[in-house]
Amino acid sequence: MTLHQLLNEGVVLLGRAGDPEASQDARRLLLEAFGLDTVHFLMRRMEVLEDTEAVKRASEDYRRMIGKRCRRIPIQHILGTQDFMGLTFQVNRHVLIPRQDTETLVELILEEQKDRTKRVLDLCTGSGCIAVSLAALGGYEDVTAADLSEEALKTAGANAARILGEGRIRLRQGDLFEALEPGDAYDILASNPPYIPTEVIKGLEPEVRDHEPLLALDGAGDGLEFYRRIASQARLWLRPKAAVYLEIGHDQAGAVCALLREAGFGGVRVIKDLPGKDRVVRGELSD
Repeated sequence: MTLHQLLNEGVVLLGRAGDPEASQDARRLLLEAFGLDTVHFLMRRMEVLEDTEAVKRASEDYRRMIGKRCRRIPIQHILGTQDFMGLTFQVNRHVLIPRQDTETLVELILEEQKDRTKRVLDLCTGSGCIAVSLAALGGYEDVTAADLSEEALKTAGANAARILGEGRIRLRQGDLFEALEPGDAYDILASNPPYIPTEVIKGLEPEVRDHEPLLALDGAGDGLEFYRRIASQARLWLRPKAAVYLEIGHDQAGAVCALLREAGFGGVRVIKDLPGKDRVVRGELSD
């Protein structure tokens, strides 16, 4: 048996299971199991594997992971990590897997908000990818991450401690602004809230529908429930000239812009992601 044959075995199984990225996923799992990088895999892929306990364990690990992926468990859950903004985040079934779409929001804040003494609030933090990335890459000195899920906050806290060090960001549990304490006020509000309409969720890919937390997906009837709540309550928790940055679904820009304008925000505009889809709505307070 060679690495090349093992790879092909995994590709076939994943293809039969409906994995849309069977070749890429099989290779990633093979490299993980055997502790290889791409260069060494290419150098050794046609060599007959040695009959050793280490090789047997690696082969078993690979086939076990392929089995999980065949059940459409996300590869990020199998490996336990996902890269975001050049940082590696721990992920599990309690948090939304960080996606490249959300990097658009982080990059926009880093570009627009140069004053690192501004207070940052990340609502629906999940894995903590937004809050931790802003603290790590932007150097913001005061960052609060809030989430309703206790398990999500544990994951965010673990990511913050590993990437930033203990006590670098503040964690708060509660339903949106209910997580905050009287007197709290912020200059930057960021959020990737649940925004998928309830009826749409059942038609999602099984990786998302069956393995990511419903709490982080379900935006209620029309997907706009959390935007309504954030827009209507945000002013109570923001300082003068504060800015709001909200990730959105690709077809929600008009509705979310209208909600912010109705709530008294100016400078409302839409930012597209790399594929050219509407991805972030931002607005600011004039006073």
